[in-house]
Amino acid sequence: MSQPGPDRQSGHVGCSLTLEVTAPSSIVIQIAAARRPAVTISERLEVVNNMVALPAQELTGAAGGRQHLLHVQPGSVTIEYDATITAGPGTPIRVTDEERVAALRPSRYCPSDRLTGMALSHFGEIPTALERVRAICDYVWRHVMYMSESSGPATDAVDTLLSARGVCRDFAHLVTALCRAVEVPARVAAVYAPGLALMDFHCVVEVEVDGHWQVWDATRLAPRPTLVRVATGRDAADIAFTTVTAGRAELRSLGVRAVAPGDLPADDHDRLIALG
Repeated sequence: MSQPGPDRQSGHVGCSLTLEVTAPSSIVIQIAAARRPAVTISERLEVVNNMVALPAQELTGAAGGRQHLLHVQPGSVTIEYDATITAGPGTPIRVTDEERVAALRPSRYCPSDRLTGMALSHFGEIPTALERVRAICDYVWRHVMYMSESSGPATDAVDTLLSARGVCRDFAHLVTALCRAVEVPARVAAVYAPGLALMDFHCVVEVEVDGHWQVWDATRLAPRPTLVRVATGRDAADIAFTTVTAGRAELRSLGVRAVAPGDLPADDHDRLIALG
């Protein structure tokens, strides 16, 4: 791996998963750091099924993300991922026409069509996309309480708005749905988040501002400049860290690690930041 230059610094991320499999299964995991231009990744991924090492087939994901397909037998599965990420400041990524179309459509957890009236009444008269996004993020931060275990796998943005509580994915879904409802393209991203008080995979939002993707986090729980992209999609259905596509398997344990180079930077959660 090349040595970091004066503007390039190295951080470390990783996770440990244990699954209990009760039938032959196909499982897709999304835990590897996304590949991006000007980012160097030195990594290790190990999968062990009943004390036997298994191969993981890498599949291409959106925005440089990578999925790994596993075929496992009944018993215990342990997954270990570690990576050193060497990169400079995030560079804004241009939004393609295909991405823009997908980021304006309603999706399973972001039913923006059901929030159009509320969104237009609160944010529709705000003149620019940037000002609308700032107002939406501020609204969600002020009106939704972050509360662990306050939502479930079926909770969508409308549920979060009505209950006024949720976890990071609920904040991200509500921001995304409200942005789409006022014609601002938005998508979600799973990230490693150095500085997160209770370490876990974190969910944030990317929106189009002046033709480029910019990252926002209405939870304000971690500084955006240190976030490491893992997966990108329409909502949580696209960015889950594990998906059982055939068979039966249950998650038994999860541990996430994310360390930024040097001190954590300050973040006012108002300025434009690009997700690496």
